[in-house]
Amino acid sequence: MEILETIGFDLGHGETSVAKALADSIEPPQMLEINNKKNQITALAWHPKLGYLVGEQALIQAGVTQLKISFKQKPNNDPDYRETMRTYIATCYRLLKESRQIEGTENSRFYVGCPSGWSSRDREEYQKLLQEANIPFLNVIPESRAAFMQAKEAGKLEYEKLKSSVLIIDIGSSTTDFTLVKSFHEVPLDFGSNALGASLIDKAIFARTLAQHEQKALLEKVFTQYPHHQARCELACRKAKEDYFSNEQVYGDDNSFARGFESINEQIYFIPKVNQSLIKEILNQKMTVLGQKSWLESFRAAVGEAKKQLDEQNIVPKLVLMTGGASRMKFTQQICQEIFAAPETILRPDPEPERCIALGLARVGRWDLRAEAFKQEVNQLFSEKLLQEQIETAIPELIVWMSEPLADGLIKDAVKPALKDWQKNKIKTFADLEDSMKRQAEQWLTSDRAQQIINQQCIGWFNEKIQPDLAAKTDPICRKYQIPRSSLRFEEGIDPVLVNPELPVGDAILADTVGLFVNVVIGGGTLASIITLIVTGHLTWPIVLIYGASAIAAGMELNRQGVKEAIKANVNVPGWVRSNLLDDSKIDRVAEQIKPELEKALQEQLNANQEAFDALVEKVARSLQQALSTKVQEAIILIQ
Repeated sequence: MEILETIGFDLGHGETSVAKALADSIEPPQMLEINNKKNQITALAWHPKLGYLVGEQALIQAGVTQLKISFKQKPNNDPDYRETMRTYIATCYRLLKESRQIEGTENSRFYVGCPSGWSSRDREEYQKLLQEANIPFLNVIPESRAAFMQAKEAGKLEYEKLKSSVLIIDIGSSTTDFTLVKSFHEVPLDFGSNALGASLIDKAIFARTLAQHEQKALLEKVFTQYPHHQARCELACRKAKEDYFSNEQVYGDDNSFARGFESINEQIYFIPKVNQSLIKEILNQKMTVLGQKSWLESFRAAVGEAKKQLDEQNIVPKLVLMTGGASRMKFTQQICQEIFAAPETILRPDPEPERCIALGLARVGRWDLRAEAFKQEVNQLFSEKLLQEQIETAIPELIVWMSEPLADGLIKDAVKPALKDWQKNKIKTFADLEDSMKRQAEQWLTSDRAQQIINQQCIGWFNEKIQPDLAAKTDPICRKYQIPRSSLRFEEGIDPVLVNPELPVGDAILADTVGLFVNVVIGGGTLASIITLIVTGHLTWPIVLIYGASAIAAGMELNRQGVKEAIKANVNVPGWVRSNLLDDSKIDRVAEQIKPELEKALQEQLNANQEAFDALVEKVARSLQQALSTKVQEAIILIQ
């Protein structure tokens, strides 16, 4: 089944808009038209001959017997509400298919928005209700997510802001929702009951106009008997409000008014009108639905509560993104700017709030499809087993990388100091020398300096032997999805100081590798055998030539090895002889001679302890897979 398009359906309390994005393209979504309009009044009417009508046609068509507007709300069991919702979305879907603007059926994915303040259960119930309209593959998405995606893909959010904290304030017709997007995760801010919608202003204008109408009693009877007339009058109030807030400077004079108009019949007209002084009164009047607070007071309190909640979490949003039709009202922008006045916070109202959610929903749908495909491709390439095989193949090279600097460090900080102590007669026998050399070697291997050397070699090995192979596999995926190659690369290697601290690869490799090498070299007998080789092979046998085997053996029958052991245990070379026998240049020559042997012994011992590396390989692979998963989660936000 090929998915060709994603449809964003913004079913708002006041208006509806629809957008379409092509699934295999990164071009911006296109607004679709219903009845030749890109934005529709959310209205549903019944006409005896024409059937169901939506939008402007529902308002202007003569002979309509039923009319409903502003019917979006949380899902409930009211059969009239449920039938209205099903019929409205099914009618819009049918009109879009009939006009051939969408494919429909299994080739389309339909995404409908809902307030971000709704609970997950509300969303599930809402989705079930809308799916009863027989639209295949319909999903409900929080509108805040759509607003965020639209801002991101329209180039209004830089990557650093995307990674930080963004507060979305969605001022809709029925609710005002606050959503924090932090590190790409959405967290709705819950203030309890949310009835703060811009339609309350429409209702206040309606109530004021009706109360002052000279034929008030007659209108009330008409509205009771013919509810669709009241719906039209309420829309006239909304239009007056929108006209005012679109041209506030024009209506600052008491004699200038923004007007709406609705004709009940040839003798009765309903003409709401507002200007600056009247709007000010309405915004400050107490409303029962808002707990006897005014709209202005409630909005300021809501924004203040959002700020308080963020302050308690020590979060300062980099961006406050305003959307929803009511975000065009200048005073809402002024209040948000006043409360979020920190210099590091930018206020950005969406320039097209009436289209923002529909476009964003279409983008979300397309993004979901591409993001899921992206994740599947990466996961297929980088299973834990495949990563283990890749790391295991490179382990012999890691051992080579480690052996030379470890040999250098052991010679410099253990072998030479012990030999100088013996030279200066601070150590009696060669057995004591061997013990001293072991102690100093163990002390050095567990020192910060040795760990630093192991860390540096491990970083170099990862960057040269592991990272290029990873990049060779991830770069084509990044090109395919048109995101930067660095999105899936460990550009700085595994140094935990340089890498994102959320990625555990650096710590896992470095800490575990240090422990493994120290344990194998010390605990595995490697160190003891190497030091014995140094003492018996390079120091004791020359003593035999000086003292003579018979003197050392003291009448005992000893083989070559036995003589060495006897010398090591019994001979205390006089101090005046030591400086001649083992001067500084001789110590340097001994160190130079034993270095290849020491490196070879280290490599042999480490290669012989493959079981010790198995656990390291497994843990590093697991950590690397987790790190890649984290980078994938960061990278998918860049997919369009």
